[in-house]
Amino acid sequence: MRIVIIDDSGLRATVLEEGLREAGYDDIHIVPPRGAFVARLERMAPDVVLMDLGSPSRDTLEEMLIVSRALAKPIAMFVDQSDDAMIGAAIDAGVSAYVVDGLRKERVKPVLELAVRRFNAFAKMQSELDEARTALSDRKIIDRAKSILMNQRSLSEQDAYALLRSAAMNQGKKIVEVAQALITASELLGGGV
Repeated sequence: MRIVIIDDSGLRATVLEEGLREAGYDDIHIVPPRGAFVARLERMAPDVVLMDLGSPSRDTLEEMLIVSRALAKPIAMFVDQSDDAMIGAAIDAGVSAYVVDGLRKERVKPVLELAVRRFNAFAKMQSELDEARTALSDRKIIDRAKSILMNQRSLSEQDAYALLRSAAMNQGKKIVEVAQALITASELLGGGV
């Protein structure tokens, strides 16, 4: 597992690195948050990012949240001080674990594992949500195409669906693709429903 530590304080980065090495991780990279570090992080393709911000300013926190959005990887953030607005901004940006005043090497492994699990759980929920939205959208397209067939060919709903399914199988396409083509053709011919 490639782990990147974002930190500009050598001492604090050392604590994180020691905790990771003691937990059995060895592909560890420390990146200071300067220059084009977001692009550098993307090239490094980390599996997990640990951000050690100490006492972050609003600007520093904003930069770190840009990293979170850009990488779409599990991110654990260690800070010494925080407030509700900072916590909310971190969560909204996708930070998987936000640890206030908890930078100790023995806590690094459990926090890392928590960040990975929370990220994976959120990614699974997001995937399921996307699939449900796609299925609903597909259902609407198919229903609209069935309506066109029912009106123009005087078919029952069941027969309209069977015709769409048969056309999809004959063309080696998904039913939703055939349905969308039918809707587009109907709109072009002025008979849209």
